[in-house]
Amino acid sequence: MSSLRHDGNGFTLDGRPLRILSGALHYFRVVPEQWDARLALLRAMGLNTVESYVAWNLHEPSPGRYDFAGRLDLERFVETAARHDLLVLLRPGPYICAEWEFGGLPAWLLKDPALRLRCTHPGYLAAVDRWFDVLLPRLLPLLAESGGPVLALQVENEYGSYGNDAQYLRHLADGLRRRGAQSLLFTSDGPAPAMLRAGTLPQALPTVNFGDRVAESFATLHAHRPDAPPVCMEYWNGWFDQWGEPHHTREPADAARVLDELLAAGASVNLYMAHGGTNFGYLNGANLEDGRLRPTVTSYDYDAPISESGRPTAKFWAFREVLGRYTELPPPPEPAAQSLEPQVLELGAPLPLLELVERLAEPVRSAMPPAMEELDQSYGFVLYRTRVDGPREAAPLVVDGLGDRAQVFLDGRPVGVLDRTDPELGCELSVPPGGARLDLLVENLGRVNYGPALLDRKGITGGVRLGQQLLMDWLAYPLPLEQPPPAQETPSSGADLAGLPVLRQAVLEVDRPLDTFVLTQGHGKGLCWVNGFLLGRYWDIGPQQTLYLPGPLLRPGRNEITLLELHGPQQDGLPLVAEPVLDRLAPGRAAVAE
Repeated sequence: MSSLRHDGNGFTLDGRPLRILSGALHYFRVVPEQWDARLALLRAMGLNTVESYVAWNLHEPSPGRYDFAGRLDLERFVETAARHDLLVLLRPGPYICAEWEFGGLPAWLLKDPALRLRCTHPGYLAAVDRWFDVLLPRLLPLLAESGGPVLALQVENEYGSYGNDAQYLRHLADGLRRRGAQSLLFTSDGPAPAMLRAGTLPQALPTVNFGDRVAESFATLHAHRPDAPPVCMEYWNGWFDQWGEPHHTREPADAARVLDELLAAGASVNLYMAHGGTNFGYLNGANLEDGRLRPTVTSYDYDAPISESGRPTAKFWAFREVLGRYTELPPPPEPAAQSLEPQVLELGAPLPLLELVERLAEPVRSAMPPAMEELDQSYGFVLYRTRVDGPREAAPLVVDGLGDRAQVFLDGRPVGVLDRTDPELGCELSVPPGGARLDLLVENLGRVNYGPALLDRKGITGGVRLGQQLLMDWLAYPLPLEQPPPAQETPSSGADLAGLPVLRQAVLEVDRPLDTFVLTQGHGKGLCWVNGFLLGRYWDIGPQQTLYLPGPLLRPGRNEITLLELHGPQQDGLPLVAEPVLDRLAPGRAAVAE
């Protein structure tokens, strides 16, 4: 039986000194065919451990339905890490933050309007307990005391930044023990006294998260728990990006300087991130600041030492040099894999999405528009439809509880956009004699993943008003669009589709599947699928202008790339390029961001 122990100076594993040199790599942000190569790079950097969260919302997409296959094969990921001589730290939550949709909590929790999150609310605890009853039997054989590589498990995540329900934290820790986990338990919080008081437990090792001020941060930890060894569980060597905001980078020399300070202080460390990966599909999170939603982009490159496409960066080599002063380095990595040659694909004729809704979804009739969660839907879009009598003079259209972005159509023509990312946007409607059909295509841009505003329901949670009058009698069409709609429909030709959401398809022929990047700049806002797999969102406000397309998603021969262009057909060419574009804001956005 392996045993991880600690005192004020550090750790021992089976009685031998161990300094944990870890890097974060989230299995669910990397296609499984690339786990081997990414983990090999972590080891080549000089790390001896990999850290990952566990994403509850992916593993239990609906109550009682569980998925541990493919990209979600957690056991296989841990076993792959062990083959690369890496130990493992796991952070099972249930809340993980991670700039991930809803902080990793499943959206179906929000169907209950009385539910309260991350506390001892009975409904929430019951859901967590059912999840842990499924998860823990899978983890137990992987733990160090069972001969596996998993050194320790985290209790919740940065709880001191959220609340102070000590009974809730004890329930989680006791639940891990009761289900058989005898491994070291730890917490992680910001290095502030109030956060450490609220986020830690006597029976768990406290660790701190920061990007600089090493001595000050560890002094705060030591004052809180003098017997705890210095551990930075999240060394923020980069940062994430949000739509319409500048791209974040950190100079390799500066990041390496702080890493050297950490190691010179005798600390164990976890690089957050070592390899960021991608927020595939709809799984990016968001923040809420001053009433404005700020969604995270699809790329989670994070300016990490290993890029989104798995290439060692200048920061990788700077970190490897620092780590070499404190540990024996393995051989350097192999040269990076090849990419597809740049080319431009021809997009086919557009197919209007609004013409397909009757075939894509069964409508739900309701006096008031139902929220997305009431429709048992987690992600994607809902089309809300009603009829408004007329004539009516121009009046503001107001959506109470919009989550998050509504394209507004009157008798099938675009008339405006309402958007939580830009509260200044407005929409006025005038209705002709005889009335008109009103459609609102509402997109979930990503649930809030951090802070007190986690109760972030999507679709429409209030009512829709034209002037002061609430509009009643709605049809709601759930459009999760996990896969693109069937392409056998006859595309429209000659119709005026400006401003209307349309589907367009391109064909990519390859002899050998290799990585590439889809350059979406010039295609407005939308989604991109490859062979039915949703790469994620694009939005030419930037800063991200390319979508990473991993080679394993392609196949020899014919491949289909589908775009949903939400604001009508844009340019006809879709370029594939060899390098990412993650730092290009649309003209005028830099001033807005400031």
